[in-house]
Amino acid sequence: MTLLVLGLLPAALLLMGVPIFAVLMVATLGGIMLGPNPVQAIHSAMFGSLDIFPLLAVPLFIFAGDVMARGGLARRLIQLILAVVGGVRGSLGMATIASTEVFGVMSGSSVACVAAIGKLTIPSLRKNGYGNEFPVSLVTASGVISVIIPPSIPMIIYGIAAQQSVPLLFLAGFVPGILIGGALAIYVYFYARVKNIPIAEKPEAETVRQMSRGSIWAILAPVVILGGIYGGLFTPTEAAGVACIYAIAVSMFIYREISWRDLWEISIDSAALSAQVLIIVSAAGAFGWLITTSGYPTQLVSFVAGLHLETWMLLLVINVILLFVGSILEPPAAILLLTPLLTPIVYAAGVDPLHFGIIVTVNLAIGLFMPPFGLNLFAANGLFGTPLPTLYRGMLPFLAVYLVMLVLITYIPAITLLPVALMK
Repeated sequence: MTLLVLGLLPAALLLMGVPIFAVLMVATLGGIMLGPNPVQAIHSAMFGSLDIFPLLAVPLFIFAGDVMARGGLARRLIQLILAVVGGVRGSLGMATIASTEVFGVMSGSSVACVAAIGKLTIPSLRKNGYGNEFPVSLVTASGVISVIIPPSIPMIIYGIAAQQSVPLLFLAGFVPGILIGGALAIYVYFYARVKNIPIAEKPEAETVRQMSRGSIWAILAPVVILGGIYGGLFTPTEAAGVACIYAIAVSMFIYREISWRDLWEISIDSAALSAQVLIIVSAAGAFGWLITTSGYPTQLVSFVAGLHLETWMLLLVINVILLFVGSILEPPAAILLLTPLLTPIVYAAGVDPLHFGIIVTVNLAIGLFMPPFGLNLFAANGLFGTPLPTLYRGMLPFLAVYLVMLVLITYIPAITLLPVALMK
């Protein structure tokens, strides 16, 4: 009966459209009522899952990314990239991908990336012969790179849930993020050749110099954030706080694009988004505690071990599960829900926990734009007015590129672990 409550009840509630935090709380309460644990244990599990210092990085990075997006830092960096890239067929599409990589380093929010990059690049892409469908599909698909490239909020949450080093997870995510961007750029290049898209003119050196001077403070933002982490100056959580202070100082006193009133509005919006994430973290913490104490992970490990699956086949099955779940749930909820179940299985199979963290992150990033329920699809539909059937068709080539890269990342551990080994 407890297994039905913990398994079938959440699935049924999700299909009914119940919010994920409510699904987790109802399932947790039902499991406790049928088990030996006291109801008061829910309070300890919920608040204990929030009383974790690295988790403070999540609302801070959300706030910092919002300030950078509205305060001119993100826009100046993107405009500089668009000005620099030229003289190659498909250069504007490649610059769009590079912009998502840079925005990811500054924000870590996929939907914010789609909104910020799309508003700047989609009109230019359409004017330069990319059509109406392709630009929106490109931004929607490449926007999830901001979840993979550090500092990544899903990586922070995985590090907490799996008790792994967040800085090492960030380091392991660099090469996969860059490789995925490179693969997308190759696809854009061949698309531009097939569609005979005009070659953009090379920018004048003086124009690039002027934009570089105007963007110097924006260029320093990722240097401060990541340089501080890997230079040993501060932890990822402290880096998030530094990013907030840096973003406010540059946006208000150097670029002067936001006022105190704007800052207050940004704070309210960021607090609302942070609350949405943290209430899921709290509910998932209680649900994960119940699953762990119920003994089901141990039973599941024993069951999988009894199947005698090869490691490659086990990872294939897990990838399919993660893609399916990632297309329904947001990455933080999916990570907190599945980590207690999956990590014992993959650890027993000898998979490195850092490597597995990147596999999880990439899978859930793909789920964000995978038809029919990917969050980025609905965001692009609302932001740019593109019909969902059109988006579904446009996503298929990008989905193929991501799946190829997912296979490489899954079965070539050196892609993620070599930078970690070099650092150590």
